[in-house]
Amino acid sequence: MKRSKILLLCFFISSSIFATEEILMEYQKTEKTPFSAARGEKFYRAERVNSKGDKVSCMTCHTDNPKNSGLTRANKVIEPMAPSLNPQRFADRAKIEKWFKRNCNDVYDRVCTTLEKGDFMKYMLSIK
Repeated sequence: MKRSKILLLCFFISSSIFATEEILMEYQKTEKTPFSAARGEKFYRAERVNSKGDKVSCMTCHTDNPKNSGLTRANKVIEPMAPSLNPQRFADRAKIEKWFKRNCNDVYDRVCTTLEKGDFMKYMLSIK
């Protein structure tokens, strides 16, 4: 019984990682520039003043360490961004697009580019 649970967990994690890599490859098809974890980290940490006059960044809600849980403005817990701790984080394309759309608009007052999305995901995947 215990072995089957472990195998199921391993399958779940590996299928989530495969889905994430597949989504990244789809993004890469539309970009000439290879994705960069360094640019992704810079994007994650970039602070700016939004249209409401608030100083914001991805870290505003997700913390400066993607391994930590964050909080929404409504004080709801946000699971860690790092797929190493949260394997489902980038496994569903629809959820990825939903959250990039919402969060890029909140932080950058615009839609994120495919390059930014790929860089961001590459950075998150680099966190162990």
